[in-house]
Amino acid sequence: MPLNLLKKYNQLLDFGAYIESQRKASLQAIFDRDFAHNPSLAFKNKAIQPTPKQGEIPLATLFSHLTTVVTNKATRQRTFDINRSRRLHWVRFHIEENKSEDVLQFSVREPEGIRTYIYDKPEKYVIILEPLRKVDEYYLITAYHLTGKDAKRNKILKKYKRRLNELH
Repeated sequence: MPLNLLKKYNQLLDFGAYIESQRKASLQAIFDRDFAHNPSLAFKNKAIQPTPKQGEIPLATLFSHLTTVVTNKATRQRTFDINRSRRLHWVRFHIEENKSEDVLQFSVREPEGIRTYIYDKPEKYVIILEPLRKVDEYYLITAYHLTGKDAKRNKILKKYKRRLNELH
């Protein structure tokens, strides 16, 4: 389990021989290091906050959004997602802007409000932030690896084409 704590961008975390509890403990250790024990995490000098969800602990919600995917839209049931989880340590790397080449940073007006995207083109990896208007902070909505046909990647590039003039 401790070997995953040594992984750097763009290595993938390894869960091959782990039982579910070991996998969760390994992911939790990375999450704690990068988020729970890192209150100074910021993007563009704006603090990163976990998205609040009524009745839930915000960090638990964020952990869930970064390691699981919705499998039932009606019940909002989430299940473990290997593609998100293997890249958990990439989130902080991108938020801290440790990579600038081939990374698109842009904001788009969505039905839910303005969303800010960090898109690593070669790795097909996207992070979604929601800027807060009243304070200089972002909610970290989610992050995931684009999989499947090019349709998903094209969706992000279409968003980029209708980006706002400034990053929010």
